Amino acid sequence: MATVALRTQRPVEGNALAELAAGTPLTDTEAATLYRHACKDVAEIAESSGASLLVTYPEGSEAQVIEMVEPALDDPSEARFEPQVGSTPAARMGNTVTHLLEKEAESSVAVLDPTAVLATRSTIDQAAMKLRSSAVVVGPAAAGGIYYAGFTDTLDFEDIDRQPMVETLVDRAAEAGLSTDVLAPSPTLSTVPDLQSTLPILRGRRQAGLPVPERTSQYLADLDLHVTESAENGVEIEKS
Repeated sequence: MATVALRTQRPVEGNALAELAAGTPLTDTEAATLYRHACKDVAEIAESSGASLLVTYPEGSEAQVIEMVEPALDDPSEARFEPQVGSTPAARMGNTVTHLLEKEAESSVAVLDPTAVLATRSTIDQAAMKLRSSAVVVGPAAAGGIYYAGFTDTLDFEDIDRQPMVETLVDRAAEAGLSTDVLAPSPTLSTVPDLQSTLPILRGRRQAGLPVPERTSQYLADLDLHVTESAENGVEIEKS
């Protein structure tokens, strides 16, 4: 199984999911609370897959991130918590992947968005299987973003987060002569378009009695956050 790395933000008001607080009815406090619930759900999913879990955190937020994630884990002692290294998000991602593959001789490394609450154990298992035959595996999110990126080899990570990131990753893999596979799309909670896609899926699954990420789904239900038609923008997010 791949090592799965969750690259967390500082889980505090005004920082976590700041884009949602600016572009939806969510307040800074609600966005940060939503982020913390999502991180717990996704960490729990990653741990249940049997993968080795690595949680990386911004400088100065170690205690906050550990306090957020550990209660969701069956065996917190099995998870690793390490600081992010690099001057940009792309550099931090590249440093994590390169260090694990080259310095720690991991066979494969996956970077999973900590708000990819629709990812399941089977999603991670399927991606790990694909990494046996492809050097790079990408999971597209909404609007060209990604929720998953798996690697068995390194590539040029400079500006790897240039949008649409899914195309950037595939192009870089091709430039490096690496084979690539693509997972089924799955939105996250990271951006407004992602949340617009995720909300109806979560509400539909919850109403149908299907499995959902419990913490995230319950919090969104408590907020009564939902997507409605908008004559101006097609759809918009409202809170009752």
